[in-house]
Amino acid sequence: MKAHEIRQLTVEEIKKRIQDEEVNRGHLKFQLATRQLASPILVRASRRNIARLKTILNEKLSQENLKIENKGI
Repeated sequence: MKAHEIRQLTVEEIKKRIQDEEVNRGHLKFQLATRQLASPILVRASRRNIARLKTILNEKLSQENLKIENKGI
């Protein structure tokens, strides 16, 4: 998933995608360990997707916190 596609999602949708991707990564790592996975690059791609999702989630949460703080001023 591309970053601009992730930015269009809500915070809850991003959290759900992170959970799904972490489960998927676990399955991929197991397949890699048992030599059932054809391409080990899939594990790397999954790890990077999780990082991308978490980064954008933190950006969104930071923006929300700034909006809340600015309303209090």
